[in-house]
Amino acid sequence: MRWLVRRVEARATRRRPAGERLRAREPRRALSGRSPARAHGPRVQGRAADAGALLLAALILATGVTVTAPSASAQNRYEPTPANRAARAWFQDARFGLFIHWGIYSLLQDGEWVMNNRGIRSGEYETLAPEFNPAHFDAAAWVSLAKAAGMRYITVTAKHHDGFAMFDSQVSDWDIVERTPYRRDVIRELAEECRRQGLRFFVYYSQLDWHHPDYFPRGQTGQAAGRPETGDFNRYLDYMDAQLRELFTNYGELGGVWFDGMWDRPDADWRLERTYRMLHELQPAALVGSNHHKAPFPGEDFQMFEQDLPGENTSGFNTTTVGALPLETCATMNDSWGYHLGDRNFKSTAQIVRLLVNAAGRNANLLLNVGPMPTGEIQQEFQARLREVGQWLARFGESIYGTRGGPVPPRSWGVTTQSGNRVYVHVLDWADDDLSLPPLPRRVRAASVLFNGAALPFREAPSGVTITLPPRNPDDVDLVVALDLVPAAPAAPAPPRRP
Repeated sequence: MRWLVRRVEARATRRRPAGERLRAREPRRALSGRSPARAHGPRVQGRAADAGALLLAALILATGVTVTAPSASAQNRYEPTPANRAARAWFQDARFGLFIHWGIYSLLQDGEWVMNNRGIRSGEYETLAPEFNPAHFDAAAWVSLAKAAGMRYITVTAKHHDGFAMFDSQVSDWDIVERTPYRRDVIRELAEECRRQGLRFFVYYSQLDWHHPDYFPRGQTGQAAGRPETGDFNRYLDYMDAQLRELFTNYGELGGVWFDGMWDRPDADWRLERTYRMLHELQPAALVGSNHHKAPFPGEDFQMFEQDLPGENTSGFNTTTVGALPLETCATMNDSWGYHLGDRNFKSTAQIVRLLVNAAGRNANLLLNVGPMPTGEIQQEFQARLREVGQWLARFGESIYGTRGGPVPPRSWGVTTQSGNRVYVHVLDWADDDLSLPPLPRRVRAASVLFNGAALPFREAPSGVTITLPPRNPDDVDLVVALDLVPAAPAAPAPPRRP
């Protein structure tokens, strides 16, 4: 890693005369974010500002972004389409997805926040892009690994907080195709491979941007990026909407978008109504979610929790309010989202399975993260654990996929899930022979061990149901007991109407 840091510093030093203060290259003050040297020459001033305004208008028309003031109540009246409601049900059935944090920050091997944490200026950070050449990236291998893990969808960082687009953006050259020797659109390759292999594809998009000059006033982070202390936030939002339009127009059917970064400027007007309305119009079935750590806003289709189960706040920044939308917990496999060479605090396979089970028992999905290396490879520690989780799901997936949170709220011993007339009791921590449950919605017809179908004794009383558990193998992560309930009585037919 040190050789790369020295090389980056040397490249940055060569960009300025001796003694001159380093300044980040300023993107064009329009939608583009292009640097003057890479676009159409120096930025014009004075009377030429009229020409700049015409250019801005042309770019807005070209990208289809409207500049009319949005109706404040537009998304307050948001009514999901039937296709969107069906997508929500599919999302809940899927239960398990792969999160991928990957960008040029992986070169520094110190996580995705390295630009902020090390106080790297924008101009210095730009020197990473010519070094990014992930020759071993293989979209088919990544998607195949997700399938082997039993995952049903993938969410990939199309743009993280450094503002660098991992797709071929037409409104900026700060992207993988125009700034790196790799020159391939990895978002397109992953989207197409997901469709080939039958997984749904979501894009992560950071609303926060440490690179764009119009992200102003600055937020709580990115203070050391060296950008001028001026900017037009609405112009930045136009740029953001233009990139989102590209993703929702040029990359086929998307599962949805995973927003992040609003917490950087919690009191700003992010024009959510306008952005959400545009996305729902472009792809009505695509799900919109945002990691703002608050209760869902109108226009959102699922609620997410970062490094926490729904309703918990061990991380210190999540809301404990659990809304009525589909739920998702996102978590790392070590302590980092982006690739971190020194982070070897890996969760065990058993810990990951327990996290998946606890999420499902709280009616939530698990979005499990990997941070690929700068070579384009996913490190072996992640691969091994993902394949082992897939082996567990091959045996017990019936109790996870297509289920909803069960009739018994989470307990110290574990959780329950349910599908139709079958309740799955996930016994994670219990040493006694008998396990007592509170009364269930209907009487129990049979109890059995899910893995081998062996019948289990049980007894019912007004106080609840007591199950006699089988001897437990110390290596078992989760003892899953299936309870088959008596089917609900059919609804009585409506009385005939009088003439």
